[in-house]
Amino acid sequence: MDLGVKGRVAIVCAASQGLGKAAAEAFLREGSHVVMCSRDGRRIRAAARELRGRAGKRGGTALPVVADLTKPADIRRLVATAVRRFRRIDILVTNAGGPPVAQFPDLDDSRWEEGITLNLMSTIRCIRAVLPHMRQQRWGRIINITSIAARQPIPDLVISSTVRPGILGLSKVLATQLARENVLVNSVCPGYILTARQREIGTSRAAKLGITYEEYVKQLVREVPAERYGLPEELASVIAFLGSERASYVTGAVVSVDGGLSRGLL
Repeated sequence: MDLGVKGRVAIVCAASQGLGKAAAEAFLREGSHVVMCSRDGRRIRAAARELRGRAGKRGGTALPVVADLTKPADIRRLVATAVRRFRRIDILVTNAGGPPVAQFPDLDDSRWEEGITLNLMSTIRCIRAVLPHMRQQRWGRIINITSIAARQPIPDLVISSTVRPGILGLSKVLATQLARENVLVNSVCPGYILTARQREIGTSRAAKLGITYEEYVKQLVREVPAERYGLPEELASVIAFLGSERASYVTGAVVSVDGGLSRGLL
């Protein structure tokens, strides 16, 4: 299926590895120009070079930008760089690293503020920065990467389980307000996807249980109806569709990509 995004311009946040990198590659393969950001300059430049080499003949341009999503000025500079280079912004994929794995009594105000700034405020600020461009051209796709914790709270992901549902609420409000302008806003909730972040969480939990990481993984995937971890590219395929012309009647949706792990009806 041709997703109809060849020549479109996408900003993909936190794209030096994991879910963001996979999403950037998915759009590149469809011929989109992708502005990739990370606060680690060396890693984001290396990721852009790697993806350019794998994009194929339809591949667009991969532009690496060093930006710390906790800093409002960096977000404004990221968007300004995209507009200066490509004259438009069509797609935004919000994404950021996860808050710490900890129990509630171990989280002081500073760690809460860090989590809120990293996950919620970065999403708000990125959307606020791109929205004038999307509204002017009356075409836009915003996809917010959240977590299964947004729909099904996880005990040792206290900050994530608190903050990420707020992103779903924001997405619903914006979807309602912007649909008539053809700016569509959706969210994806990944479950256990095989990334460095998932390994970090697994290692922490395994240590507390007194077992090896490999033993922890065997126990974990028993909870998943698909009986395995997901792959970053499987999530990226869903993101690419939601960012495409083919998703023209999809807005306000919350799509779980979790192998059937989340059990709720809504």
